Amino acid sequence: MFKLFKNFSKKDIILIIVAIVLIVGQVWLDLKLPDYMSEITVLVQTEGSSIKDILINGGYMLLCALGSLMSAIIVGYTASNISASFSMRVRKKLFSKVLKLGIHEVKQFSTSSLITRTTNDITQIQMLISMGLQLIIKAPITAVWAITKILNKSWQWSAIVAVAVLVLLSTIVTLMIIVLPRFKKVQKMIDKINGIVRENVIGIRVVRAFNAEKYQEDKFENANDELTNMQLFNQKAFSIMSPVMYMIMYFLTLTIYFVGAHLIDGALMSEKLVLFGDMVVFSSYAMQVIMSFLMLAMIFMMVPRAQVSAERINEVIDSEISVKDGEIEKSDSNLVGTVEFKNVSFKYPDAEECLLKNISFKANKGETVAFIGSTGSGKSTLINLVPRFYDVTEGEILIDGVNVKNYKQDILHNKIGYVPQKAVMFDGTVASNVAYGDNGKGEKTDKVIKEAIRVAQGTDFVEKMEGQYEAHIAQGGTNVSGGQRQRLAIARAIARDPEIYIFDDSFSALDYKTDATLRKELKKYTNNATSLIVAQRIGTVMNADKILVLDNGNCVGIGTHKELLKNCEVYKQIALSQLSEEELNNE
Repeated sequence: MFKLFKNFSKKDIILIIVAIVLIVGQVWLDLKLPDYMSEITVLVQTEGSSIKDILINGGYMLLCALGSLMSAIIVGYTASNISASFSMRVRKKLFSKVLKLGIHEVKQFSTSSLITRTTNDITQIQMLISMGLQLIIKAPITAVWAITKILNKSWQWSAIVAVAVLVLLSTIVTLMIIVLPRFKKVQKMIDKINGIVRENVIGIRVVRAFNAEKYQEDKFENANDELTNMQLFNQKAFSIMSPVMYMIMYFLTLTIYFVGAHLIDGALMSEKLVLFGDMVVFSSYAMQVIMSFLMLAMIFMMVPRAQVSAERINEVIDSEISVKDGEIEKSDSNLVGTVEFKNVSFKYPDAEECLLKNISFKANKGETVAFIGSTGSGKSTLINLVPRFYDVTEGEILIDGVNVKNYKQDILHNKIGYVPQKAVMFDGTVASNVAYGDNGKGEKTDKVIKEAIRVAQGTDFVEKMEGQYEAHIAQGGTNVSGGQRQRLAIARAIARDPEIYIFDDSFSALDYKTDATLRKELKKYTNNATSLIVAQRIGTVMNADKILVLDNGNCVGIGTHKELLKNCEVYKQIALSQLSEEELNNE
């Protein structure tokens, strides 16, 4: 947790120092109250005392109480300010780190866990700082100061307070030993619930189509019950603290007065009044000591969970990023728009065997290179190596003659227009989704956006939407069809005006007519750019300048459509499964 506290700013540290000074002042004022109370007690019992003296001491008590209240208000405001700015800073740092994580790291943590760490876990730290800054500082100062004031009053009373404190500490330590290991489980259970809710919302159509509502409810209920039972156990364990505290406080007060009565009874007449005053003061200070430990107990209830949260946050922040930034910002080569694979092999970090084996090819500027093969042959994985979603295990990938590992990632990504297998839409408008991201060429104009949508064959459906180019797009694109989402995703890539286009099975939701028209317009618009296309349809790839046929991670054929029909049996089988031999010959 202390490692996380390095994120405090200089302003936060100054405010913490101010808060400490105010807390010390508050404690001093609180501990002055019993002294004035003792004076008033003695004055009341002393013959000939002036009412004016009593009122003066009472006024000092009121001033001390008012000063303590004002200090508490300022400290509370300061602590809230510090905790809010700290959590903002850590959340921003955590979010930035998540954006830099490779796909492998994200899968290791899981999406639901990253959401919990960015929200719930940081909230736990914020609560600890907000309350802890007041209580952690105030409690020990109050306890030590109060103990030093009562030590010289009576060893009997001091012994009673010592016993009470020992009983209290024993209770707190026992509870910590029981509850601490369970807090880590609680956060993991929250991860699990987040995962189930997220899964249910994303797959709501499938859930309803398969009448699986009851199954999903049971799944959520089991996870929810598990979390509830764990939390109930923790809260029940901590609920023991309150009655123990009050029992100690009441017995301590009774014991102090009981022992005090015996001491006063056995004292000389001249000492009785002094002992009575000491007993009143001692009782007040003893309550201050117990209240200090009560405050510490409240913190001990928060610290274990905050400690677990801090570890989870640090786990993400300190995680090693597998895909590291290069240093090159610009290629000195004249090979603009070229993509070359040199003996590339790749296996996932947790896999034993390579998914891609010894792949080599070159795509020159203006060429269209297509990839086809059976499901699981490694097509999508291969093109995901170009923008460095993963790094190659062996070999190298060159863009414009430079190894992709040597580029700064933002420079590399600005060269690429990427359309993923599953079209992703963000909450916003049609225009904001198409103009999404920075391409290093300045802001995208309305003209560029409309032209990109036209090329992607989206003008018809966009102009029929309410608001047209400013029409609302829901998160995930749930208010548009799959084909419309794909066309908007393609328009987004076109609007970037990149050197290299990557289409990862991006035409699968389009009908054959729209697919053909789109590719025809795209070829005109992108004739100076390199296109890498993954597709399942022969019709999508047959006009490519070069086609790579993948089978179980191996390149079993490379050439044009006609060449592969003659020389590659795998390609021929794929083609015949979609088109008749007569149609292929006509093509």
